[in-house]
Amino acid sequence: MDAQVSQLRNGEKLFTALWGSKNAYQDQMNYSRENIHVASARLQMDIKNLLGLPDDLLIFEFKESGGQTKLNLITINPRHEQSFLFHATKGVDELDALEKMFHYVRSERKNESSYTLQWVKRGEEELQTSYFRAHNIMEALNKLYFGRDMHSITVYSVVLNPIS
Repeated sequence: MDAQVSQLRNGEKLFTALWGSKNAYQDQMNYSRENIHVASARLQMDIKNLLGLPDDLLIFEFKESGGQTKLNLITINPRHEQSFLFHATKGVDELDALEKMFHYVRSERKNESSYTLQWVKRGEEELQTSYFRAHNIMEALNKLYFGRDMHSITVYSVVLNPIS
């Protein structure tokens, strides 16, 4: 019983950190139990608002695997009509994965390095420029290549941007 109380208190601290108050936490917990779809939609909207992107430029892709839910947040660049991985999280369910994504967007992504990648799509000649936040160059490249054949684009440069 003490372990359950401790776990609940830790959950309250996490949710309070995410939502700003214990009342918001209680409201969200009640909301989640009543309608998981409404809570999911609210979190997705909060993430979109933090990023400042319209609905049609973000895709929330959920995949179940090994008893966990993986959330891939994918962005679409309207200029060259290509999609890229923004960030991926795992949770025990959809709401947990969304909460982790919300926390990443609100706080953690600021701690990652910024990279500029220049590339050309196979069969085209125009050099494209994309920007990624990642822990290292390989992670930035993985975000660029997410969901596509490795031979579909040619990368010409990867630059770690200076810290501002």
